[in-house]
Amino acid sequence: MKPIAIALTGASGMPYALSLLKELIKTQELIYVIISTAANTVIAMETDLNLGSDTVAVEANLSKYLDAKDGQIKVFSKNQWTAPVASGSNPPRAMVVCPCTMSTLSAIANGHGDNLMHRAADVVIKEQKKLILVPRETPYSAIHLENMLKLSRLGVVIMDANPAFYQNPKSMQDLVDFVVARILDHLEVKHNLLPPWQG
Repeated sequence: MKPIAIALTGASGMPYALSLLKELIKTQELIYVIISTAANTVIAMETDLNLGSDTVAVEANLSKYLDAKDGQIKVFSKNQWTAPVASGSNPPRAMVVCPCTMSTLSAIANGHGDNLMHRAADVVIKEQKKLILVPRETPYSAIHLENMLKLSRLGVVIMDANPAFYQNPKSMQDLVDFVVARILDHLEVKHNLLPPWQG
């Protein structure tokens, strides 16, 4: 099975990203993680996790935090152009940008491949693989909405970090799990976070 790529940008919402990675660890042999400097800072602000400053440390600390097997997570910096995801000859089977800043969404919508994150998303789009963006912003401007519409018309899934309440959440983690469950559903990855709606 080809790996899934997860990109973390500097938007708020790191509990979504870490919970998504925890769930993927259970089913995926290999996960590519692309992390920006801003994302690293936000993780330290929003969680109890300190990843370190270089990709070797980030990979080791993230793997330990998620209880991943050796080699199950491969971390790339956003300037690591030699990464497999930079080439259309070796695309991941899917990619999720979670959380997704509006600047990242804009760059992807307008084909700006000035870092690995943008280039990997461009590869996924052109190779017609699944791309899911999880924006965490409010309110949206007309610029944001136009960029989302452009991407949606290309088949990109725009999945707002927008939990529901019909499942009677008892904790913040329940709200996080709702969004993560929807991401996993679109990745066609099995999970036990949330039962399907039965009416």
